[in-house]
Amino acid sequence: MKFTKMHGCGNDYVYVNGFTEKVADKPKAVVALSDRHFGIGSDGVIFINPSQQADFEMEMYNADGTRAEMCGNGIRCVGKYVYDHGMTDKTSITVESFGKVKYLDLTVENGKVVKVKVNMGKPELTAKDVPVVSEHEQVIDEEIIVKGKSYRMTCVSMGNPHAVVFMDDVEHLAIEEIGPYFENHERFPNRTNTEFVQVIDDSHVKMRVWERGTGETLACGTGCCATAVACVLNHLTGEHVTVQVLGGEIEIYWDQQENLVYMTGPAVTVFEGETEEAYV
Repeated sequence: MKFTKMHGCGNDYVYVNGFTEKVADKPKAVVALSDRHFGIGSDGVIFINPSQQADFEMEMYNADGTRAEMCGNGIRCVGKYVYDHGMTDKTSITVESFGKVKYLDLTVENGKVVKVKVNMGKPELTAKDVPVVSEHEQVIDEEIIVKGKSYRMTCVSMGNPHAVVFMDDVEHLAIEEIGPYFENHERFPNRTNTEFVQVIDDSHVKMRVWERGTGETLACGTGCCATAVACVLNHLTGEHVTVQVLGGEIEIYWDQQENLVYMTGPAVTVFEGETEEAYV
């Protein structure tokens, strides 16, 4: 099976051309491919498939083999993949993920995509649709008890669930200890991604993320979007927010008048290769 290793700000995935490659047991293959010791090593695997309602479909899996609804860094890399591989010559394309269509604008230099802007759509704030268990219609600066400690969270869905937690210092956070307890907390029926955020000023924040089904990653595009929305809702920043993640920076703009979130960031190809058939 041929594959391409790509990343967006260090959030790395294995990309497979679903037009030409056929995988019988995708969850099993994803676990094997994602393993950083016995496999290629990645935060998951993304299959690029034909779509009935968009130019392409993104079928995304976490490293543990579970299907995910959306991946912000992943969808930028899909845009780069299809253009760089000659599957399209358009610089404005549509990509379907879990039945929902996103709109991408590709920045091309010397015949290759270097940056992608994505219309990520409307942020979902209704608690039952995030989903998060709450007595309130929306969860904004609401208490949650995790391992006996009180935290304040704001919950947003960007096609997948996010709990944004603001704190004074994210650098020294023991995220490996607390992350799994947030992810699997009883208040999140579908588990959750958790963003731990430190506000620097009214347009810059630092973020570390514990991704559902993967663990800590160097970046999370949908998490950056959720973080920017949460910052605005809590009156901590303006609509334009630069989110500094471990792997770089991602620019987010929440157009509140249109109620649309725009994400702009890099997409990088690392290498291409081929696995033995028996391996996957």
